Amino acid sequence: MVPDEPPPYLKVADDLRRRLTGGEWTVGDKLPSRAQLAAHYQVGPNVLQKAQERLIVEGLLEGRSGSGTYVRAPRERRRLVRSRHREQRGTSPFKAAMDELGVSGSWDAHSQARTPAPDGIAQRLGIAPGDLCVRTAYEFLADGQPVQTSVSWEPMAITGDTPVLLPEMGPMAGKGVVERMRSIGIDVDEAVEVPRPARATQAQANLLGISLGDLVLVIERTFYDSDGRPVETADIVVPDVRWEVAYEYGVLPRTE
Repeated sequence: MVPDEPPPYLKVADDLRRRLTGGEWTVGDKLPSRAQLAAHYQVGPNVLQKAQERLIVEGLLEGRSGSGTYVRAPRERRRLVRSRHREQRGTSPFKAAMDELGVSGSWDAHSQARTPAPDGIAQRLGIAPGDLCVRTAYEFLADGQPVQTSVSWEPMAITGDTPVLLPEMGPMAGKGVVERMRSIGIDVDEAVEVPRPARATQAQANLLGISLGDLVLVIERTFYDSDGRPVETADIVVPDVRWEVAYEYGVLPRTE
């Protein structure tokens, strides 16, 4: 194989996608059998199956047990609005966003206390590498389907002796960083987000129901208190094939 050449299944998937978007098959049409398509592309059945599975994940095809593979109606690419106003509603910002879309927002979370901060995280939090933090990995869902993942870090020097040590346990469980910090006397008044395009790792792909190497948006977010001290930082991963991210911000009124 030529270096950097895409694997055979991706080349097959790309051509099938081209034929689908070109109208060779329309919504509801049944594709030729895998054996026929494999012969057409001169690949083995496993390569053809993997190519079709990729297009199923993308929402272009659907497999029907005992019947075959069909063209499905295009999956809607929805908008995920990120807004500082949602941080002030006394509930999870993610749940507020999902409520506006009319879907049920939920999440799974796993926290580990006393986790040493890696160099990059320590720099973002303004602490020394190895300082102890609470690391929380999240998987966010809409109607049971994955929307985004997040890995959050909070210094134990801030929350270690408080009831909000673990983000998803205690009296402020699930309330979001701003409300939790406010409950222990810390006013969060600024968030900085740095969005960057990236390709999904295998672990990210498994959680988000996409393929290895698919385009994702990685948002590096850090919350600061009123003294400019970082109190939490997170890496949020959103699959580009399903969601576009929009930012909402206020505009100061004009003064004469």
